[in-house]
Amino acid sequence: MPWSTSAMRSTTLIGQHAALVPLELDQLDDLTLAVQDGELWKHWYTSVPSPEQMPSDLQKRLDLQDAGSLQPFAVIDMRKNVPTHGKAIGMTTYMHIDAPNRRLEIGATWYAKSVQRSGINTECKLMLLTHAFEELNCIAVEFRTHWFNQQSRAAIERLGAKLDGVLRNHSINLHPDAGGALRDTCVYSIIASEWPSAKTHLTYRLAR
Repeated sequence: MPWSTSAMRSTTLIGQHAALVPLELDQLDDLTLAVQDGELWKHWYTSVPSPEQMPSDLQKRLDLQDAGSLQPFAVIDMRKNVPTHGKAIGMTTYMHIDAPNRRLEIGATWYAKSVQRSGINTECKLMLLTHAFEELNCIAVEFRTHWFNQQSRAAIERLGAKLDGVLRNHSINLHPDAGGALRDTCVYSIIASEWPSAKTHLTYRLAR
C-alpha cells in the first residue's frame, strides 16, 4: 500500500536537476556544509537547523518517520559539472501525513543558498506533488509558512497554491532572535481538481 510506513520510507524520486532520497544519518556531513552556505539558520522567521543542531534535527526527523507522521528527504544535486554534484544540498519533507483523509503537507524545506533559483526547488516540488496526487491519490496538499517569510510565500504562490487562511498566534517562535514573538502561519494548498493545471504550470516553468 502506498501509504504504508515501509512504502513511504522507500520512496525515491529522481529528476534531471535533483533527486529526493530518504533521509539518512550518513548524509549529516553534506547537510551540515549545505546549511552553512548562506547561514540559513540566522533568519528569525525560519526554523532551519544550525550546523550544531543538525545531528539532533536529523534524528528528530527520523524518529517522527518511525512514528509514521513524517517522511523526510535529502535533496541530492544531480546537475553535472558542479562542485555539489551527488551531494545532499538541502532537505524537504512530507509531514502531517493523514492517510485516512489522503492529505499531507510539504514543508520543512531548505536549500543551500548557492542552489536557490537554480530550478532545483521547482523540480523537487513537481516530483513531490506528482507523487502525492498521482501515486498517493491525495485530495489536497498543504504548504505552511511564516507570515513574514515573504520569499517562502512568493515561492509557494508560484507553485499555483492558494491561500486558505492565516492561523493567527499559531505558535511561539523559539528562534534566538525572535524574542518569543508569536507566529502567524499562512496556510496554502493545492487540491486534487487543481493539480492538472498546476502540473502544466510547473512543467512549463521547469522547461524555460
